[in-house]
Amino acid sequence: MLRLGIPVIGVTDIPRAVAFWTEALHLVTTEDWASDTWRTLTHPDGSGRALGLMHSTSPAEPRPRIHLDLFVDTAEEQQAEVQRLIGLGAQTVDWDLYPPEPDFVVLADPDGNIFCVVDLSHAPSGGGASAP
Repeated sequence: MLRLGIPVIGVTDIPRAVAFWTEALHLVTTEDWASDTWRTLTHPDGSGRALGLMHSTSPAEPRPRIHLDLFVDTAEEQQAEVQRLIGLGAQTVDWDLYPPEPDFVVLADPDGNIFCVVDLSHAPSGGGASAP
């Protein structure tokens, strides 16, 4: 039976991506499928795989059709997490598609891959413009 696996992010620098995403999402690396071009990140409690990092030579998409949404419960938590992620190497993105009262903040990882930090207390975004 077919089942959904894990999200995979293409990156140019595996060690840098491992450092960023393990700290960003409180994950750990595993030797599952480990190679020079692949790393699997898992939940520290052993509950399973969470994210794959695959070496890629193509540039990150400025408007990806698929991206990660990272959830927080309050606006204060969103602000704190955005600052923490920037401290880990994330970059702010000048996103021109924000709705009038967005519930999300668009960031990019150190490789330029777009992701959002979503405040669930304010979701869903209004104004008709879609998130990345």
